[in-house]
Amino acid sequence: MKYEWRKQGKALYGARTAPALKTVPAQNYIKIDGRGDPNGADFSNRVGALYALAYAVKAAYKAASLQQEIDDFAVCPLEGVWAQISGDDLEKDKLEYTLMIRQPDFISGELVRQAQEQVQRKKPNPLLGGITFGAMQDGLCVEILHIGSYDDEPASFAKMAQFAAAHGLRRTGDYHREIYLSNANRVEPCRRKTILRCPVEPVSPGSMKK
Repeated sequence: MKYEWRKQGKALYGARTAPALKTVPAQNYIKIDGRGDPNGADFSNRVGALYALAYAVKAAYKAASLQQEIDDFAVCPLEGVWAQISGDDLEKDKLEYTLMIRQPDFISGELVRQAQEQVQRKKPNPLLGGITFGAMQDGLCVEILHIGSYDDEPASFAKMAQFAAAHGLRRTGDYHREIYLSNANRVEPCRRKTILRCPVEPVSPGSMKK
């Protein structure tokens, strides 16, 4: 059986175009940190290194799982956690980010390490050494499905902020998560689908509205 994130992981990727609350459990990821304008070559190179490892992990698992119920899996979508280094106005060259691709629960850190070494031998890339494997947990979040250009995301963030305020919530930090459901190289900007998530907490005990 093949693990399909769109089916078995529907609870994680089922955001809608209206803001909603979601509690996101801990998940394992391969991830790489970066800084600067996401339209630059360095960003693209980091995405490329991350995908190279993701597909190497998939191939390694498939080759070793002949006796397992799940013998293959679809690579999960690219995600990013974003924060601005300083200032209130968006300056893309001052962004800090962590790019990541979720790994199914049956993928071990040892398998990732072996795949990383194999990719480095076949196609050396200094960025591969900066990729780590580990868990991240968003906890309570406001999420929304943004449809459109990445530059139009502020309108969706405004809806999320209004929703949070109406439910007695506030953001827990100056960062947010983006999950890219569309391939930016194949889908027109106006049709791209991106899940946006902001971790939140009650403004005061008992203030959260349901």
